[in-house]
Amino acid sequence: MTATMPPDRLFRDPGTLTGWDPSVELGFSGQFPFTRGIQTTMYRGRLWTMRQYAGFGTAAESNGRYRYLLGQGVSGLSVAFDLPTQMGYDSDHPLAAGEVGRVGVAIDSIEDMADLFDAIPLDRVSTSMTINATAIILLALYIGVARRQGVAATALSGTIQNDILKEYVARGTYIYPPRPSLRIVTDIFAYCERELPNWNTISISGYHIREAGATAVQEVAFTFANAIAYVDAARAAGLEVNAFGQRLSFFFNAHNDFLEEVAKFRAARRLWARIMRDRFGATNPRAQQLRFHTQTAGSTLTAQQPDNNIVRVAVQALAAVIGGTQSLHCNGRDEALALPTEESARTALRTQQIIAQESGVAHTVDPFGGAYAIEELTNRIEAGARALIARIDASGGTLDAIEAGIIQREIQESAYRAQQSVESGESIVVGVNRYATTGGSSIDMLTIDAAVEQRQIERVNAVRAARDGAAWQSAIDDIHTAASGSANLVPPIVRAVEARATVGEISDAMRSVFGEHEEIDV
Repeated sequence: MTATMPPDRLFRDPGTLTGWDPSVELGFSGQFPFTRGIQTTMYRGRLWTMRQYAGFGTAAESNGRYRYLLGQGVSGLSVAFDLPTQMGYDSDHPLAAGEVGRVGVAIDSIEDMADLFDAIPLDRVSTSMTINATAIILLALYIGVARRQGVAATALSGTIQNDILKEYVARGTYIYPPRPSLRIVTDIFAYCERELPNWNTISISGYHIREAGATAVQEVAFTFANAIAYVDAARAAGLEVNAFGQRLSFFFNAHNDFLEEVAKFRAARRLWARIMRDRFGATNPRAQQLRFHTQTAGSTLTAQQPDNNIVRVAVQALAAVIGGTQSLHCNGRDEALALPTEESARTALRTQQIIAQESGVAHTVDPFGGAYAIEELTNRIEAGARALIARIDASGGTLDAIEAGIIQREIQESAYRAQQSVESGESIVVGVNRYATTGGSSIDMLTIDAAVEQRQIERVNAVRAARDGAAWQSAIDDIHTAASGSANLVPPIVRAVEARATVGEISDAMRSVFGEHEEIDV
């Protein structure tokens, strides 16, 4: 059988790079425009951070998984929260029914957060938290737990996703309208600049945009359009781009088209450096650098023949490493069926370790740099993303484009075309529309005890019953006052979590001022 390839990808030769100047487009690693990587020696000096995204059931159960992963060689934690926590509802809220602890860990109060990080020294472990609408509350909880451990805020390192704009276009776990949500984001920027100098205040996510159906070009363009809105908002709040720009981080998807993905990461690094320098006047090299975490593509995993997913994840992870990621999570083979088992999580981690220790790719900086196919793809992705960003600018900017549903429609149309391609057989998915087998797959799957929800409800009620009511009320009133004015919201929220206010109660205090966002019909 003859392999097929899109016609525009058949031939690569020097002619495809006419006018290409390596001194301008490539340069050296660690130097502008950072096409070849943000560090001079890349992985020869230090490997990427190996994370495993995990969280399920109760905080105590998730803590056990984290301690296991740390013992297996994980160098950074990555926390998944359940939907009620992401949406600002406590476990006993009617809308939380059936969702407590299902797709992540349930966190209602500082007591849960303390259990989540029990016996994990927060001054020695980097923690990434995938949380957006309630990011300000989870950050406050993390600070509160660090104080209980006797760890200074200046010693904390990690990242909160805190990327609310992509929720409106690709994921849907928002609470407040876009404009007050941006105010919350910039409050976090300002607070961390003063108090948490080693904390990445946002992880601007292309991952979920790609999972929703975007192309590689759209992933880069829409991610950077959101990032531009955050930088604009931060500057309007009086923050200096050379300072807060160093705390920006990004989160990308590693998809199946190996060469395209390698080129995508290189193009993104170069384009962001140029945006920060030319659009925002950043002169500090660290403010120009694109630092990013990568996760392999959950949307490519199949319930059919799940062992095939191990191969898919390995290919995707290798693309991320050759593309120069700073941090990586590999999905488990069973994630099209359920949350990963301990065995699947270990295999996913071993995938990274084999790439790092056995493949040899970490020994060379930008090993594909200068290859005709890679450089032409890199140029094409950068040009396509730049053109899309220009269209968003012409529509009035990111917020206007979101409120008009422009970005949402673009993603939906790409997702539709991709699904049509699979259904027609033009795009081959091994084990699904080609090389399928009869009968189901028999693998062990992680199950969540149905009793988790009731135990969590009892726990949050016990917290409410035991706290100082006057201190709690004063803290909630302070949040309402800050939200109604212009004071930074982080300090009153830190006080509130230490007064044992819950995630839902703090969210409601801000709901009463900001209101709730209604989905846009596109």
